[in-house]
Amino acid sequence: MRLLCLLFAVSLIQFSHAETDHVARQDNLVIVLSWDGMRHDYPERGHYPALRRLENDGVRAGRLTPVYLSNTFPGHVSLATGAAPHVHGIVDNVFFDREKGLYSYSNNADWMTAEPLWVTAERQGVKAAVYFWVGSETDWQGTGASYRMAPFDGFRSEAEKVDQIVAWIDLPEDQRPRLIMSYWNGADTTAHVKGPDHEDVAEVIAEQDEQLGRLLAAIDARQLWPRTTLIIVSDHGMTEVTESVEIHSVLEAAKLDVQITGGGAAQHVFLKNIADRQAVRDILHRQPQVTVFEGNDIPAPLAAPNRTGDFVVTTQPPYTLSREDSLLSKATAWISPLMGWSKGSHGYDPALPDMGGIFFAMGNDVTKGKSLPDVHQLEVAPTVTRLLGIEPPTSASRAGISLK
Repeated sequence: MRLLCLLFAVSLIQFSHAETDHVARQDNLVIVLSWDGMRHDYPERGHYPALRRLENDGVRAGRLTPVYLSNTFPGHVSLATGAAPHVHGIVDNVFFDREKGLYSYSNNADWMTAEPLWVTAERQGVKAAVYFWVGSETDWQGTGASYRMAPFDGFRSEAEKVDQIVAWIDLPEDQRPRLIMSYWNGADTTAHVKGPDHEDVAEVIAEQDEQLGRLLAAIDARQLWPRTTLIIVSDHGMTEVTESVEIHSVLEAAKLDVQITGGGAAQHVFLKNIADRQAVRDILHRQPQVTVFEGNDIPAPLAAPNRTGDFVVTTQPPYTLSREDSLLSKATAWISPLMGWSKGSHGYDPALPDMGGIFFAMGNDVTKGKSLPDVHQLEVAPTVTRLLGIEPPTSASRAGISLK
């Protein structure tokens, strides 16, 4: 009899704990900020009180490993879907689809072939708000975030973003989003133009750290930490490039009619005349510092249905495949040496140290000071949904990160 009573009491305690956890999850708020181009070691470049607080009061991973290609658009969609680029379809910032045509920095969700976090949340009854994120500006298969900012404006300040995030937090409970995601400018532009180690990189990070401090203060003032988790990530790192091995010019000189898409780390070559295959193959294989793939030899991360070239060409730093086509890029290439600037790039093999990004987390369900090994971009989306108490995106391929 005593044993039965004990078992009954234990079951009541377990039920009570389960109910408590369930109630807490229904009230949780998760805020995800992505700082573009924030390499894993950039937080050591200056005095950043807000980032330091996240590290001291929460957790920081040694490195966040990006997907391949380690570029802005593939990275952000992988962060949002938990799926690799060849699954979610956004294989680069610019690519060609044999049926739909050219994709170039598009924010139209129709290009994505995997479900993003804001749709995952909304279909499970959780309101979401997105202040700039790749693919968030239009509905995905008929569903979008309850609140979203559009169109994208690269000149929008982080101060304005913080103001809006706080306004969303202050909405009445029945209107308030429980998932908030926002893209921040990070170090990307400065590191591209002036080089990854230029002193101005530290300056732009300091400006954004100041706005992060404003957000932390707003959460403090509202005493929301028991129900709030703040996560900061980045899409990729940054490395110095010094030499161009671009392939456009040699193919043009040979009068071969091809379409080439991609960036500095990898490019897809689409044949317009199948009879040119051998001629293109011969020229590509003669180029220095590049690796050429075709057919079944193209690695899975670079192969997506209808979006893979007849040839895929890759390189590694300090080499880049980029060509200075625009007037702005040509002017920058001319001015940079005069100013003593170098040039930064990314997109390369995620295993390269400089491609690693940042990961910070603080707040509810985060153990202060927990030792956190390197994490992967594909682990972020299922981490967010676990904190919200909902199922992960339908194409998520990994488990979440243990923050407790």
